[in-house]
Order: sequence, then C-alpha cells, then structure tokens
Amino acid sequence: QVQLVESGGGLVQAGGSLRLSCAASGRTFSSYVMGWFRQAPAKEREFVAGISWGGSTTYYTYYANSVKGRFTISRDNAKNTVYLQMNSLKPEDTAIYYCAASTVVARTAGQFNSWGQGTQVTVSS
Repeated sequence: QVQLVESGGGLVQAGGSLRLSCAASGRTFSSYVMGWFRQAPAKEREFVAGISWGGSTTYYTYYANSVKGRFTISRDNAKNTVYLQMNSLKPEDTAIYYCAASTVVARTAGQFNSWGQGTQVTVSS
C-alpha cells in the first residue's frame, strides 16, 4: 500500500479556486490509479476525479459530472504527488476531500485501497 497525505484545503468564496495536493510515499506511485473523493456532512463519500497510472506525461483522466469542466486532476510522478485544481467553486462543493490509490481505473470507493486523512474545503456563498 501507499501512504497518502492531503493538503491545500481551506475557506474560499463562491467562484474562487483552490488546489489540493496529495503526497504519496513509496517508489511505486506511478503504478497506481489516483483518485479524489469527497464527503459532505450526512452524505456518502462520492467520487470526484481520477487519473490513470503510467510514466508518461499523457494520462487518462475522468470526472464526476458535477465537477466536469471546473476541476482538473493531474499528477507529477517525479514528486509522487497528485493534484486537484478546483475552479469556479460552489457552496455545494463544501466537503472533506480525500485522496486515494487503486490498482484499477475505478469510480467506487471500495476499489481504492489506500486513503489519506482528508482535507476540509469550505465554500462560502
């Protein structure tokens, strides 16, 4: 398994931007599919974005419909880090955001077997 630590959360006004980072330990980071999930109070954890494995600079990325066109996932294998650039934030984006690693391209939490501790994102109206 890989150890994951998120950072970059905070309070932002609606329409603003934040960039989340997730630093991973281990020498096999490039072999993992990486994903971002979020969980709002009293709601289930939901998929946000994913990015495929690989050592090249071209990756397959996929998104939840609710964030498509506003959020961008990327990775830097040299830094063992995955990012989530969040633009045009809305109050409904408020949640704890989690980074996760999987061996398969997936959208369900159960298929990700390593998780970070989460970082809070709050969007005020």
